[in-house]
Amino acid sequence: MAAQRIGLFGGSFDPVHLGHTMVARAALAEVGLDRLFIIPAAQSPFKPEQTPAPAEDRLAWLRLAFADEPRCEIDAQEIERAGVSYTIDTVRDYAGRFPEAELFYLIGADHVPTLPEWREAAALADAATFVVVPRSDGSGETEMEFPEPFRGTMLRGEPMAISASDLRERLRAGESIENFVPPQVAAALKVKHSY
Repeated sequence: MAAQRIGLFGGSFDPVHLGHTMVARAALAEVGLDRLFIIPAAQSPFKPEQTPAPAEDRLAWLRLAFADEPRCEIDAQEIERAGVSYTIDTVRDYAGRFPEAELFYLIGADHVPTLPEWREAAALADAATFVVVPRSDGSGETEMEFPEPFRGTMLRGEPMAISASDLRERLRAGESIENFVPPQVAAALKVKHSY
């Protein structure tokens, strides 16, 4: 029997939007994932100055956004750990829980050059294959050069150019974001004003 292929998709998801759901579906299809865990960060090490929306709100929006995709599961472990979220801690948790599985970690193309600077980079490179989300700047890149010893692949296609920070600004200004987030998330954001 082939080893299970498990994807890990971390981020702030502040708020989750259609770009995130499209990337998840592309990864499931292109990488042949059996399961994809969506893992919201308590605090991103890349955004130390940013205070995200309350964790319970981000978790609720993620559950709404991925409710119709049975292979996607929301994992609150980084929020429950609190503090800065480091990828190596999460990857080790999955390696321990699923020792026979092959792990794939989704990452934005802009983060690839910084991989050697990530906490315990060598151990991280050994533990997971990276799946790169192409930039939405129209560069049309189809290949990605990984710094040694990292390895991975790039998703095909052109991602949606949606920025969570732009969505937060739109919400603060009272503007509609209905074309940018799943309908059930748009409805939830109207009810509870987290920004």
